Amino acid sequence: MSSNLSVAIAGGSLGGLTAGCLLRDLGYDVTIYERSRHSLEQRGAGIGFLYDAQRYLTERAGVSLDDISTRVDLIRYLRRDGSVSHERKHTYHFSSWFTVYHHMLESFGHERYLTGREAVGCEQPDDAQIAVNFADGQTVTADLLVCADGVGSVFREQFMPGLERKYSGYVAWRGMVPESELPDDVVESLNDAITYYFHANSQILVYPIPGADGSIEKGHRLINYVWYRNYSAGDDFDDLMTDTSGVLQETTLPPGRVRAHHVAEARAHATARLPRVLAAVVEATTEPFVQVVFDLEVDRMVFGRAVLVGDAGFLMRPHAAAGTAKAAANAWALADALETTETIPDALAQYEPGQMAIGRDLVERTRRLGYASQTASTWIEPTDDTLFRLRDEGP
Repeated sequence: MSSNLSVAIAGGSLGGLTAGCLLRDLGYDVTIYERSRHSLEQRGAGIGFLYDAQRYLTERAGVSLDDISTRVDLIRYLRRDGSVSHERKHTYHFSSWFTVYHHMLESFGHERYLTGREAVGCEQPDDAQIAVNFADGQTVTADLLVCADGVGSVFREQFMPGLERKYSGYVAWRGMVPESELPDDVVESLNDAITYYFHANSQILVYPIPGADGSIEKGHRLINYVWYRNYSAGDDFDDLMTDTSGVLQETTLPPGRVRAHHVAEARAHATARLPRVLAAVVEATTEPFVQVVFDLEVDRMVFGRAVLVGDAGFLMRPHAAAGTAKAAANAWALADALETTETIPDALAQYEPGQMAIGRDLVERTRRLGYASQTASTWIEPTDDTLFRLRDEGP
């Protein structure tokens, strides 16, 4: 296919950046439009750094995996008294969202990464091009629109109106603590593994990630936790998700926006219910944040010359740690399809079936894991099904 074509990417997070880098490398005229007026470098926390998420930086950008991620070689499950109930050898790499974002943005460059450009919809008056509309009244015409605008995708809503995210019944409390601010014995017990603890209808997992400055040196890293806790839809959930300004948030309470009485309750619950080394991490977190756990299935990912990638398409619960990897895998599949077909419609037809299958499988698997953790309390030991991975086979 001729590379003398224009691509508009709506959304400048990791999926949009991966697509931007790959399609730029193929010779396309690529512009990324990010609605935030500032860089996204302080957004997010720890991520499971699976193969697809690593791939562009390590294979194309010449970045060493060991320079941008931590490595653990054990999966460890604790009892309430802190003793080990199960342990399994398995290697994971973890990074932080802002570390990966920084490197991906440097790879793409700043010139065609436009901030303060909020896409609000698109029009396709013919089969040849697509017009992208922005909140400031401007319109951009392109040969291909990559919709990478995340959980609240305006394009998903336009193409499939009324399709709603499904609340799982629980949220993820999250936080990060510098290793230097934790007791030495706590750091020592958590620095070589991903550590899990389960109690009635709840689980917490803890692992080291690069420091705020990207450092992977022990003593300069962060200890990251994800704690899944149930909140009934309605008053309980709404009270939790009402921020410090009194505004009910739909998807995330950012750091500093969780009301003080909820932070105090979480710390007290950690002290009462978690092993000491894990409670210490929760107690030391100055600004925890909360992410709502949703899932959502789509029936299509291609709409004329528009294609959904990442969370603009399928939303899955985070138990597979595959959200970033899925967005990257979508981008790689799109680039492969564009490189091996003659037209954009042919490429999108080739792209869709495989990525739909990945999305469906992930939604089903993470629902199953969520039920085992938060409802049935049957997730009690590490198994192949509980491993972080994007696909059932392959990397």
